[in-house]
Amino acid sequence: MNEKHDPKPKTYKFFVGNEKFETDQPALTGAQIKAYVANVPPGTKLSLEGHGNDPDQIIADDQLVSLDEQHGGPRRFTLVPPANFG
Repeated sequence: MNEKHDPKPKTYKFFVGNEKFETDQPALTGAQIKAYVANVPPGTKLSLEGHGNDPDQIIADDQLVSLDEQHGGPRRFTLVPPANFG
C-alpha cells in the first residue's frame, strides 16, 4: 500500500510543569496555554521560564507567546497559584 502522505504539519511542543503538550499553532495566548492543563484554579497565573540570565516572566491571559523553538528548545511554563493573603 503506497499512499502519498502530505508532509506532516509542524508541531510546537511546550511544557507546563512536567507535562508536555503539542500544538500545530506557532503561538498561543496565556489563556490558551492554561486551557491545555486540567483543573487550573481561577486566578492562577502562568509564568514563562527565562533562558540563561533572562528572568521568568508572568504571561497575561491575552498575551501571545511564540512557541518557536529558536529559544533553545520547547518553551517551559509553570503555574503560579493565586496568592492567598490572610
